[in-house]
Amino acid sequence: MTTMKRRTFLKGTIAAGVVLAAASAGLLRPARALAAEWPEGAFESRGIQEAIKGLYGASDLTPSDAIQIKAPLQAENGAQVPFAVSTSLPDVKNINVLVEANARPLAANMRVERAAGFFSARLKMAKTSDVHVVVRSGGKLYTAKQHIKVTAGGCGG
Repeated sequence: MTTMKRRTFLKGTIAAGVVLAAASAGLLRPARALAAEWPEGAFESRGIQEAIKGLYGASDLTPSDAIQIKAPLQAENGAQVPFAVSTSLPDVKNINVLVEANARPLAANMRVERAAGFFSARLKMAKTSDVHVVVRSGGKLYTAKQHIKVTAGGCGG
């Protein structure tokens, strides 16, 4: 026979009540989340140009100094490389991060709406590689890249 503690039961009941209240108030809209576009072709691509074409249908990129990448030049652990990108470009719609040496280069596809052009995450990198950032702003694609060396144990060799 299993016995449920009173505290566990109350926590579960309160949590279910909060979720139900939020859903009935219209704060949770699972239909909208499920209807989001998923660029499967871009995430399944094997190359950077193929991924960009899968996202935008074109791959005309303009290098830009308005995109700043903050990442270590040498990462000790390729499983979690801290990475941040910001941009001063106006009307930013998308920020994409692509890791050139990964089997599937598209690491992140961020859609930006009414927010600043900033993205931060931890990337998984298979090995030393260039990391490309593509920003869609004003209907054009801008890019910047940084070389990140992945080492075992932080040794530069």
